[in-house]
Formats: sequence, structure tokens, C-alpha cells
Amino acid sequence: MIRIAAVGDIHMGPDSQGVLRPAFETLPDCADLLLLAGDLTRHGTPEEARVVAREVKDLGVPVVAVLGNHDHHDEQPDEVTAILEDGGVRVLEGQETVLDCARGRVGVAGTKGFCGGFAGRNAGEFGEPLMKEFVRYTRRCADGLRTALERLDEQNCDVRIALTHFSPVPDTLAGEPPEIYPFLGSYLLAEAIDTAGADLAVHGHAHAGTEHGMTSGGVRVRNVAQPVIGRAFHVYHLQVPERVTAGSPARPGPAAP
Repeated sequence: MIRIAAVGDIHMGPDSQGVLRPAFETLPDCADLLLLAGDLTRHGTPEEARVVAREVKDLGVPVVAVLGNHDHHDEQPDEVTAILEDGGVRVLEGQETVLDCARGRVGVAGTKGFCGGFAGRNAGEFGEPLMKEFVRYTRRCADGLRTALERLDEQNCDVRIALTHFSPVPDTLAGEPPEIYPFLGSYLLAEAIDTAGADLAVHGHAHAGTEHGMTSGGVRVRNVAQPVIGRAFHVYHLQVPERVTAGSPARPGPAAP
């Protein structure tokens, strides 16, 4: 079993240095990697990014992240990304990374994602240029995620994980006011995941949402926003499949829990 630790929406600032570090230092005993599902800072400032980088530096497990909307607020996402990467974090946006863990080869594809809503109650590319660009930006994020997952499928990964900040499904938004669902995620992300295939999808953003969900294609979705999971991180297990032929992995079993 590959052990995936994940958390999002930790919203760190100068006064929170060291709050999560004691829990994070236990990761080598219980997890093979740590996923950070965006909103790592409060306002996306370099100062706050340095707090996060110190919190996760040299943990003894790989750390992979996407940015969230809060991490963009100060309009310095490239600087935030650079600071996190200097601290050893792999930050993804329409990209993928492959981690050779002791228990298997893990591929992670990531994007922040964006808004737009879900099938039947979603924004469309119609009308004013601003509305068209709104939806096209979401589509570009989803296309980047799909392409990254497809590239992982060519790299002999035992498991593939889709990491986003915005939600791909409405299931994990239950508990949030329905009126704001369109601002919490987009069905286009789920379409990308189902088209390319994944073994687990992890997101944050919906603080009042629900942990468990599923895409229409059967991919398990987990909302790991810290207010939802109520802890420093949660660990999910993915079964490493038996090889059916040399160099051709079978698909893994279900995510647990």
C-alpha cells in the first residue's frame, strides 16, 4: 500500500510558524509523501510563503503542492512558487511529477483549477468577453490536468493522483451554501480526470464541505481542506497492483478510507 498524506487550506502567516511542524515531522513513520492542496498562505505574500517553506522543509518525505486562490491574492504566484520550491516543494500547475517511493511509483498531476460550476448549473462560453475568458481559464486548467495525467500514464506509474485546489465534483461541497457551488469548483476538472484516468483525486477550498466524493467515472475524490479533515493531515492508502505483464501495471484497487 502506498500511503498518501494530504492537507489543504492551512492558511499560514507569520504568527503560525511551527504550528504544524511537530505533526509533519511524524510523516516518515506514516506516509510516503505529502500533498498540499492549495491555500497554503493567507494572502499570497512572499513572507507567508517563507513560513510555509520552513514548515515543510526536510521532512523526510517528498512534498508536492498546488497553489490556491489565497496564494494568488498578492499577485505574486511566481514568487510564492519559487520560495516553496527553494524549500524542496514541487509546485505543479498543469504539470506532473513522478516519485519513486519505497512502496511504489507514484505519479501526481496538479493544477489549481478554477470556478464555473457543475453539469446543468455551470457557466458557459457565451456573451461578454469577460465571461468567455472566465470559462476558458477553467478549461485551460482542466486541459493542463488532463494532459499531465496522460503523460503520467506513459511513465509506468503504479498509481496516479490528481491534485487540485478547486473541487472537481459537487459531492465534496455538501455543507457549503448551494449558491456558492459555482465558485468552489468545476465539472471540467472531473471530465479531465475521468478522460485521462486517475486512482485518487485530492482537493481543498471548500472549508465547510464534506471529505468523500466520486467522479461520474468512479474516481474517488477527497476534500482535504484542514477545516474538513480536522487535523494536520489525513493519510489515504492506495493499493499497488500486481503486474500483469512486464512493464504494464494493472489498475490499483480502491482508495481507503
